[in-house]
Amino acid sequence: MYQLLEAFRRVFEGQVYKHRISTHGDEVAQYLYEDLLTLGRSPKLVARVAERRAVVNVQNKTVGRIARRGDGTFGELVPGVTAIVVPGLNVARGRIAAVEIGAEAKILAKAMIKQIDRVIGDLTRQVEQFKRSNSRALCVGVVGVNFASEYLSFEGTREYLTDGKKYKHPVQEAQDAENRVRFDAVPAFDEFVFLRFRATNLAPFPFEWLNEAETRVEYAASLARISREYEVRF
Repeated sequence: MYQLLEAFRRVFEGQVYKHRISTHGDEVAQYLYEDLLTLGRSPKLVARVAERRAVVNVQNKTVGRIARRGDGTFGELVPGVTAIVVPGLNVARGRIAAVEIGAEAKILAKAMIKQIDRVIGDLTRQVEQFKRSNSRALCVGVVGVNFASEYLSFEGTREYLTDGKKYKHPVQEAQDAENRVRFDAVPAFDEFVFLRFRATNLAPFPFEWLNEAETRVEYAASLARISREYEVRF
């Protein structure tokens, strides 16, 4: 079981998804490091996590560097700072001196083309922030793309159900949105993961992967490549 994939599922399954909540990316991206640790393909990462020398960042900036941390940032613990062990998680939390791995997660659930320029801009600018903290930072992008045939949006007290005309169904825009991200954002990253799914945001709030087996294989391959690159860089 890959914890990042399960965390992504939990964002939608059994509950209303509200796209303006900014913590969704944090909730998902933090589990990248749990999965890297479980995979165990990078002896350096495994040892540093075990020794509490490398942690997931708990603040918006690395200490002494002006750079936003991204949704899930992993790096060297500031000397003299105590790592925080969170129950149920193996990778400790703490303040980091420099980013070693930076992850940025975005979810395209509806009205994708309308927001695609902003999403691409956020992704590419975040890579610049990671590199500002550490020029060797390993940058990982995670983007979920919804292929559902209908979708209910919640905007404050108002609701909008897609109709295929004024409000496009997710499946009508999904592939175009993925292609735009692939062309304009993916080249900036060292590794990129697309999570293709179906979620209608209609009670009882079901969730399914577009192709679960393929999703798991592609994510596992990314974990292996990230692990190999971490060994080279750090």
